[in-house]
Amino acid sequence: MIGIVSIALMSVDHRTSHIESLRSFLSAVVYPVRAMFNMPFDAGTWVSEGLTSRTELIAENRRLRHQALIIESRLGKYAQLEAENRRLRALLDSSAKVAERVLVAELLNVGSDPFSRLIVLNKGRRHGVFSGQSLIDAHGVMGQIVNVGPFSSTALLITDPSHALPVRVRRNGYRSVAAGRGSINELELLHVPNNAELEVGDTVLTSGLGGRFPVGYPVGRIVSVERNTAHPFATVRVKPSARLERNLEVLLVRPGDLANLDESQTGDDEIH
Repeated sequence: MIGIVSIALMSVDHRTSHIESLRSFLSAVVYPVRAMFNMPFDAGTWVSEGLTSRTELIAENRRLRHQALIIESRLGKYAQLEAENRRLRALLDSSAKVAERVLVAELLNVGSDPFSRLIVLNKGRRHGVFSGQSLIDAHGVMGQIVNVGPFSSTALLITDPSHALPVRVRRNGYRSVAAGRGSINELELLHVPNNAELEVGDTVLTSGLGGRFPVGYPVGRIVSVERNTAHPFATVRVKPSARLERNLEVLLVRPGDLANLDESQTGDDEIH
């Protein structure tokens, strides 16, 4: 019976359009029911897609953070290399100011004694380093070698209280001796009469007396001149030109009598 009714409805639908209106009405009535039944499935799909997107975003965010960390570390390394390059260029420029050959050395250690100023270098006797050899940087005199081992050496900085070097003032040629005071960044000119023509800002250079330091190399700049008529000598403070507390590379000056030293002992760090 149901089959006969179905065939009849199909025939009427084929010949007329009355059933189309009924189909549209039934579709509108059934749509809310169908939407209600499909809602759990649609909600599950939406939640699944949302979780997938969130997981992908978290993974991508983690990956980007890792990449940013790597890039930042590389930039830090590049900045360090650039700073080192600038320091080495300054040392090369400094080596051109002295007639003698120089040897580049790196700092290995800094003395911990607060009453002395000692540094340890990575060049020793096998590199041609000797006791008393003068030490400079790109800006001025630093000190001299006081102890030499086979592969390393110890240098005494000019600010050490036991160190003194002969100097002269560039402006008028006045000669004196600059002695260390033990402080990080201060020298004192010894036995300067009150009537000496010295002024704040005068540049102090090595005089070359004694033959230990290169002639005319910067030692420092006068920062204070205190004259007291009750004392025969003025107190003259000098700020060193060398960056004594910040250098990582230094220059060891080679005097002319060692110019013919065997090249196999000097290594690749020697500059002509």
